Amino acid sequence: MIIGVMQPTPLPEGAVRLTDWGLIRAQGLDAANFLHGQLTQDVEHLSEQQARLAGYCSAKGRLLASLVVCRRSADELLLACSADLLAPTLKRLSMFVLRAKCKLSDASADLAVHGLVGAGAQRWLGEAAPVGAWGTGRLGDASVVRLPDALGLPRHLLIQSASAAAPDLPALDPASWAWLEVRSAVPRIAAATVEQFVPQMVNFELVGGVNFQKGCYPGQEVVARSQYRGTLKRRAMLFDSDAPLQPGQEVFHDADPSQPAGMVVLAAPRPSGGWTALVEVKLAALEGGRLHAGAVDAAVLTPLTLPYAIPIEAP
Repeated sequence: MIIGVMQPTPLPEGAVRLTDWGLIRAQGLDAANFLHGQLTQDVEHLSEQQARLAGYCSAKGRLLASLVVCRRSADELLLACSADLLAPTLKRLSMFVLRAKCKLSDASADLAVHGLVGAGAQRWLGEAAPVGAWGTGRLGDASVVRLPDALGLPRHLLIQSASAAAPDLPALDPASWAWLEVRSAVPRIAAATVEQFVPQMVNFELVGGVNFQKGCYPGQEVVARSQYRGTLKRRAMLFDSDAPLQPGQEVFHDADPSQPAGMVVLAAPRPSGGWTALVEVKLAALEGGRLHAGAVDAAVLTPLTLPYAIPIEAP
């Protein structure tokens, strides 16, 4: 008798237009300096060969948005964020421009964001493909940003004219891109999770989203205090589930069903079935028992390994 061997589901590759991403343009002699004083990252010294993950925080140190920042020229920067947060983020940032020589605008109608995944996409980009994560390149007038890999697959953002032809690559299902984004464990704040997390609660500093040597920004004291003065009691972890999950959904632990033990940050369907999520969770809830999505009588969350290490906190 011949017993068949189940073949693993192939990993997704190709290109997809990211309609759930939006772009803010910052122009002017003071653009970098202004953003430097508003975000968790060093924007002032950002070169045209680099991109950086940055957070925009409330005065209480809670993330209002997460942004991928890249420099197009000496006086122009682009900030990519969740499309559902573009308008409120643009409005809030604009309130603080005051006399700075910086003009902020919604660039989403002019520029399109495409997600590119896999070795084929890297070959298509050619010399424009950056070597490592958060590097940038230029493909004609288009900007290329290398994101952290997911499951060994290179991922890129291609920012080009909205009227330009789509990349000549196989079409990628948006859900597959979203799943790889989750598996990268790089958090992206959406409308459902605004002001829910201090950066460290979603591992933001572990993926390069916080510069602790730069000057002040809104919420900086809270973020710094969380880093240096206390033991972090919450972190983001990866989980699989048989049931659908969504950002902002609460998770519960067997031992304490009356109050949530965490919240879903990002979630997407797995190509092989079920769902995967990046979940902010109390570290104590990982010591035993089980976590469930929505309620303790709902689907169990199965832990996965993060693609980076979580530092061991001193007792």
